[in-house]
Amino acid sequence: MMGRTEVRDGTGGTGDAVIRLDGVCKVFDVYRRTGLLRRERREVRAVDGISFEVARGETVGYIGPNGAGKSTTIKMLTGILVPSGGSVRVAGIDPSRERTRLARRIGVVFGQRTTLWWDLPLRDSYDLVRRMYRVEPARFRANLDRCVDLLDLGPLLEVPVRQLSLGQRMRGDIAAALLHDPEVLYLDEPTIGLDVISKAKVRQFLAEVKAAGATTVLLTTHDLTDIEQLCERVMVIDHGRLVHDGDLAGLHAVGASERVLVVDFARELPAVDVPGARTVRVEGPRQWLSFPASASAAPLVAEVAARYPLVDLSVREPAIEEVIARLYGDRASL
Repeated sequence: MMGRTEVRDGTGGTGDAVIRLDGVCKVFDVYRRTGLLRRERREVRAVDGISFEVARGETVGYIGPNGAGKSTTIKMLTGILVPSGGSVRVAGIDPSRERTRLARRIGVVFGQRTTLWWDLPLRDSYDLVRRMYRVEPARFRANLDRCVDLLDLGPLLEVPVRQLSLGQRMRGDIAAALLHDPEVLYLDEPTIGLDVISKAKVRQFLAEVKAAGATTVLLTTHDLTDIEQLCERVMVIDHGRLVHDGDLAGLHAVGASERVLVVDFARELPAVDVPGARTVRVEGPRQWLSFPASASAAPLVAEVAARYPLVDLSVREPAIEEVIARLYGDRASL
C-alpha cells in the first residue's frame, strides 16, 4: 500500500474488497426559521460521492476535520444510516437492507459511547455478548483469554462498568467488539481522552490484531500517532469528499506539513542554525525547530546534540487539522 498519493476516482476493482463504496452520498434536510411561521429548507451533503475499497485484512486510517463526514460514513457502513445515493457493500452485504445479518460480521467501537452494560461487571457483559452473537463456548473462551491477556483486563473482570476509568472502559469495549471474530472492525476515536499508558496498551493490542491479518480495520482518529503506528494507508475526507488516498508520508509530502523539535538548552542562545530545520520560536533557553514531517528526527537531534549544550528535547507531531489545512487551504474545516 505504499507510494499511493493520488485521489481515487473509482473503486479500483481489487477483487478482494471487504468494504466497497461506489458513489455514496448522504444528504440531510436542515431547516432554518425565517419568520414567525416560516421555515427555510436547505440540503446539507454530509457525504458527497465517495468511492473506495478496503481489502481483507487491511488496516486503514479514515481521517478529516470535525464535520467532514467521517462518522456519517461509519453509520452508513454499519447500517444505522441509509445512503441517499450510491451503493455500499460490507462483506458482500448491503448494510441498510440486512443490518441484523451484517451485525454478526462486524465489530464497532465508539470512543465516546460504550456498548457494555453499565451496572454489570465486565465478565457478565462479555457473557451477554457471547449469547447475543451465539459464539461457541470454546471459541469464546479462547478469544476472551487472548483479549484479557493483551489488554490487561484480568483485574477488571469483576468490576462494574460504571466504576471503570475511561481507559479501562475503552479497553473493555475493544475486547467486546472482537469476541465474535468479526470480519470488519470500525474504530471511531478509540484513544480519545486516554492517558499515555492506556493509549500504548490499546495501540499494542490493535497492532496484534493487524498482524494476525484476519480482521479488516477502519480507524477514524485525530491522533496522528494512532495512524503512524497502525496504518499503512490513510484516506482523508473533507467536506464530504475523499480528497486523499495513499500512505501517510505521501499526505505529509503533498501537504508540506512540518514537525517541531522542542529543545531545552543549558543556557540562553541565539536562534540555532541546523541544516534541515529552521528556528521558529525562541523563549529563554527553549527553542522550537521546524522540519519536514516526512524527514527523520534522528539526524536533526544528533546534530543539535553535537553542536549545542542540550538538556532535554521532544518532538511534536502536526495535528490532523493542520495537515489538512496546509493541503487544502480554505477548504479545511477547523
